[in-house]
Amino acid sequence: MATRIINPVLPGFYPDPSICVANGNYYLVNSSFSYFPGIPIFKSRDLIRWTQIGNIIDRPDQLNFEGAGVSRGLFAPTIRYHNGKFYCICTQVDKLGNFIVTADKAEGPWSNPIPIPGAQGIDPSLFFDDDDSCWYVGTRPVPEGPAYEGNWEIWIQRINPDKGELYGQAKGIWRGALRNCVWPEGPHIYKFFGRYYLIHAEGGTGSNHAVMVARCDKVDGEWEGNPANPILTHRHLGHSAGLVNVGHADIVCTNDGKWWMCCLASRPYGEGAKRFCNMGRETFFAPVKWEDDWPIVSWETGLIENAYSISGHVVQRANEDADAVAFPVIDDFNSPEIADYWLSLRQRDPSFVNCTEELGNLRLYGGEPVTGLGKTSMLVRRQIGFCYEACTKMTCHFANDNDRAGIICFQNEKFNYRLQLMKRSKIIILQLIKIAGEEEEILAEEVMTGGIREVSIIVRIVAEHQKLSFEYGSDERNLYMLFSGADATILSSEKAGGFVGTTVGMFAEAGGDISAKEFYADFDWFKFHVFGHEWVNKQK
Repeated sequence: MATRIINPVLPGFYPDPSICVANGNYYLVNSSFSYFPGIPIFKSRDLIRWTQIGNIIDRPDQLNFEGAGVSRGLFAPTIRYHNGKFYCICTQVDKLGNFIVTADKAEGPWSNPIPIPGAQGIDPSLFFDDDDSCWYVGTRPVPEGPAYEGNWEIWIQRINPDKGELYGQAKGIWRGALRNCVWPEGPHIYKFFGRYYLIHAEGGTGSNHAVMVARCDKVDGEWEGNPANPILTHRHLGHSAGLVNVGHADIVCTNDGKWWMCCLASRPYGEGAKRFCNMGRETFFAPVKWEDDWPIVSWETGLIENAYSISGHVVQRANEDADAVAFPVIDDFNSPEIADYWLSLRQRDPSFVNCTEELGNLRLYGGEPVTGLGKTSMLVRRQIGFCYEACTKMTCHFANDNDRAGIICFQNEKFNYRLQLMKRSKIIILQLIKIAGEEEEILAEEVMTGGIREVSIIVRIVAEHQKLSFEYGSDERNLYMLFSGADATILSSEKAGGFVGTTVGMFAEAGGDISAKEFYADFDWFKFHVFGHEWVNKQK
């Protein structure tokens, strides 16, 4: 039986975690940006094992992501439970702004978004006080005008959470724990031991990220910061730390009276001092205890460790310990429903992406280029380990020149690798395409066949830390090497920018009119096997 909390609890890009407890269960949500479905939700009974139970934004009529870059969309959700109802509050940047969705059950269905007029800024949260009043908590530019970039404040106002109506006076309550603080964000207010506490992040989402805490005797009173701030960070360890970017936290008291904090952090990897975070920002847990009415995080070391006992002590991970969440290695697409962990970009049109037209296959009709902001046909999953094998068997049904489909390593629209079959006149070509910024390069190309329109092939990517190899053939046990040693660091947030991590999966692009649906690819199965979890929480 699992007795340890193993970090990362959610590997792969699961940033901005928020947690609540309801009916003896714990529920966790994360940012999803412009991927659909959005805001994944996980459930656990013990904080040790987690299961994805759905996605909060899972219907096209809930939100429109059309034209959004991959790092736009949904920022920093907060989940809360009050009087038998679940509330999730979030920001859709560039479009709807701040909104609330509700549900009677965490599994859904969740309501359509309830907009919050007048809710300026991002990173909203809800706080339900003892008298059932509810407060909106958010972050915004300081009202007098920022004196420097990141000169924001945390503000509160009463809200009717069922109608999205703010009322009463809006008040800025906190501008950060440090002088000239930048980006105070991810605020959460709680009431513990008769006092109000504010936990938030500051320093930006990169290497200076940190978790701070303040307290107050009245929610709209004068807040005092903890003299020991920050209460959690790795920024003092430098760029060679085993974990970096630690911040954006939420806190929960367990059913047996233990306290835990969830937060985000990144696992850099590579060679020497030049290490990069391809998996983006992941979800980690750390134990909390209280001293002098202040929270102390991971009190034995002050750092996020690889494993903790359920009592909060640092322990070694044992061989029998399972990962906190079990993602399937192989999807054979035998179910008509696409599994919750699969992602599409901006939308998922079932007439273009489905498992119903060809039994036992995922069918992708050719969409617009994945390098643009249009209607793509792509199904991907998060990279969750340093070293992995991603492999699929596909059959392409070509119609027009430049029809193409294959396997993809995708960080964003301008940083990705594609191993694709493509129709060029009367021949079918296998290509490896690298896109890094404004440059598109063909790294390798082989003529596969000619004079036919239906071609089957197995394609595989093997990642060994920051080196990628690309293989192909008709038999998975005997594949040919097309290209080896490709640079995977272009898939890191340090080089590609943005807020997401790398995803791996399948895509199809039409050379002709996508509305005609003349070109499609059937994928028989997809295998994603990780063989590298290691990380150490010290300088290397």
